[in-house]
Amino acid sequence: MDEKKVTVEAAPDNAGFASTRAEQVSPTSSRDLDDAYELYRRQDGTDLDPEEARKVLRRIDWHILPLLMGTYFLQYLDKSSFNFASVFGLRQDTNLHGQDYSWSLSIFYFGYLVAQWPAGYLLQRLPVGKFIGATAIVWGILTITTPACKNFAGVAVNRFLLGCFEAVVNPGFVLVLSMWWRQDEQPMRLTTYYCMNGFAGIVGGLLGYAIGHIKSGLPPWMYIFLIFGSISLTWGTIFLIFMPDLPSTARFLSERQKIVAVERVAMNRQGVKNHHFKVYQMWQCLGDPKTWILFVMSIAAQIPNASQSSFTSIILETFGFDVLETQYLQIPGNVVQVTSLLLSGWISSRFPNMRCFMMLAGNLICVACSGVLVALPVGPNGTDNQWGRLVALWLCSFQSVGFSLSLTMVSSNVAGYTKKQLTGAFIFVGYCVGNIIGPQTFIDSEAPFYTSAYIAMLTGYCVKTIMVIVLYLYMWTANRKRDREAAVNGSRLSEEQEKEAIEQGMHDVTELDNKGFRYVL
Repeated sequence: MDEKKVTVEAAPDNAGFASTRAEQVSPTSSRDLDDAYELYRRQDGTDLDPEEARKVLRRIDWHILPLLMGTYFLQYLDKSSFNFASVFGLRQDTNLHGQDYSWSLSIFYFGYLVAQWPAGYLLQRLPVGKFIGATAIVWGILTITTPACKNFAGVAVNRFLLGCFEAVVNPGFVLVLSMWWRQDEQPMRLTTYYCMNGFAGIVGGLLGYAIGHIKSGLPPWMYIFLIFGSISLTWGTIFLIFMPDLPSTARFLSERQKIVAVERVAMNRQGVKNHHFKVYQMWQCLGDPKTWILFVMSIAAQIPNASQSSFTSIILETFGFDVLETQYLQIPGNVVQVTSLLLSGWISSRFPNMRCFMMLAGNLICVACSGVLVALPVGPNGTDNQWGRLVALWLCSFQSVGFSLSLTMVSSNVAGYTKKQLTGAFIFVGYCVGNIIGPQTFIDSEAPFYTSAYIAMLTGYCVKTIMVIVLYLYMWTANRKRDREAAVNGSRLSEEQEKEAIEQGMHDVTELDNKGFRYVL
């Protein structure tokens, strides 16, 4: 079996950046070789059999995707349990007054924020599957213990720790996505597991409605945490046992299928995983405009998120619906979320370079609907035009399209494992900042109108839309510049250039240094 030739050059930055390299890529350095490089070398020089590659993809989809879906479902259910419990006596029994409830929600994201950098580093250094599974077990335990909180201090500590341990899931899954699926396959898989947020909202709403009818034993809100936490604890154990850390350790793949799995993702020109932290990639991350565009986009996307998660039950109460109605009237919005995510994911995977257009479409719907929430008259007690405002609130669930596809910008458009995990960390720092700000826009003294919150929603959606346009123009311009410099027919690389780009990806070369890399739009 012929081994692939190792030829790595520190390519000039063809995207217009000054390449700051504190370390030079060495063809013989083990720090540069991908963790799956030995499997990659064992693939002979022939092209993969398409039918064989499809069979491996099906096995990956059937084994990895359900684990991601179940975990994402439960982390959202646990995180949103405050929303479902808020109208069943949680605020009264834990003595939350004034802005205490809002701060309880924001404190979760302070924990999430503090844990981002350690989580990113540990995801690179430790086995990914085991690390995520262990944190899932811990957050299940924390959810179960929430009913023991009797005051704001107890709630704050519990929510902060829950945020710390749930901080691993989102950046971890972005890295997992790039380890198992090709660039064109990623949008559909990401939106498939991300739409579990919507399913969690549906199931949570139905469970909240059912639990609301319990009239004996513990207060209803306590059952929400006990049930959700017990399920998460069990699932975390399942994830820990069955989630492989790399294609090379996947028990559901034969030796030949492991080679095929690595060869498939090698075509992304990003490699699979490299567990060495590289300082030069950190500096490239900080100097890359994409990092800051995605960071601002993430903040803007999450400021309106409180209306779609932790404050939904309270908002529906202000519209004039009773306590039980606030539970099941959240379901249509979650159906909108699931449908829009699956549709946008399918379009982005089926047709090339459609991700930014799908993000733009979802954002524009949110801009229009948040404008309705700002402009429609609410009357003296806040209950006028309740159905018009309710439909607008449901349609704001399109916001998930923009944020979910922005995560594929990391999994598909950032190479170099250190740079990828740091870019993901920046996105989720922005995610935390937005989610910390969002609940504070719901000012208790403005109830039941919450004017500031609806204006903040509109502002966030507008900024997010502008950032999508800026990101698209930046990447499109960078691709055109590299095409001109490659001096080949149109935008296609020669076969030799394609092989060189793939080889550099397996040596942990960043997209800025790999002149054969092209951004997926």
